Amino acid sequence: MLALFDLDNTLIDRSAGLEHWARGFVRSRSLLREVEAVICDRLRERARPEDFVGLRATLGLRDDPGDLWREYVDGVARSVRCFPGARQGLEALRGAGWTIGIATNGSGDIQRAKLAATGLAPLFDGICVSGEVGVRKPERRLFEAAAAECGASLSAGGWMVGDNPETDVAGARSARLRTLWVANGREWADGLREPDVMAPGITEAIEVLQRATV
Repeated sequence: MLALFDLDNTLIDRSAGLEHWARGFVRSRSLLREVEAVICDRLRERARPEDFVGLRATLGLRDDPGDLWREYVDGVARSVRCFPGARQGLEALRGAGWTIGIATNGSGDIQRAKLAATGLAPLFDGICVSGEVGVRKPERRLFEAAAAECGASLSAGGWMVGDNPETDVAGARSARLRTLWVANGREWADGLREPDVMAPGITEAIEVLQRATV
């Protein structure tokens, strides 16, 4: 059975990692404490190299935007942590015979740096990053590419596990995957079509998959 996983705020705590990096960045540049919120607001949803062109101007920095991006990639990769139970759960799935893969939006350098820094990369049969394949979730082609990276096909079915109602749940549904939403303290928004399963966190989400093999 195939299970695809989102990365940011599903398996790893990107939000906390971003805040930690922003705090250190502000200190390293002797900027005002309020600048932390400016940086996090700008990069909260997604971060791309071109974002640092605007941030450089906003913050009045003289650094080359490319250097700022590389500093971000290295710093955030060191700052992010797996959610408790994520690694052990993934290992258990592999032991139970699941094929598991990453289906994530983002730039290849930062996403792969996070996977390497957290030690998660070797656990996956395939890793698919939108910036490397030229298409983003919720488009079906991203899920097709992710399944192919795992040596699988969407026609055989499977699951998508993620925290984003649009990109992970609605997108995976259109790809005919079963959907497992990781709430992480949030409530499902009224009016949206619900996922197949809702789980409080990644540990509970993986437990759902483990039960599905019984």
